Amino acid sequence: MVEQQQGRRQIKTGQVVSDKMDKSIVVSVTYLRKHPIYQKTVRRSSRFKAHDETNEAREGDLVRIIESRPLSKTKRWRLLNVVQRSE
Repeated sequence: MVEQQQGRRQIKTGQVVSDKMDKSIVVSVTYLRKHPIYQKTVRRSSRFKAHDETNEAREGDLVRIIESRPLSKTKRWRLLNVVQRSE
């Protein structure tokens, strides 16, 4: 969703699509881009693996993640906070 920067680190807002791992979550970030030829706005999404130290985020939650040093082979983000809980 919204991308910001805190110093040089990016902050992204997205929805948790998986919390099955221990201390890790998968966050899907959706954004809009124009198609290069047809100029129609197209919805795109990217998936990021983020570190969740306390296992507080659940599937469906809206969360903010911040860029960090590499924590594993694919984890480059940390959970900043839970914006909205899923129902």
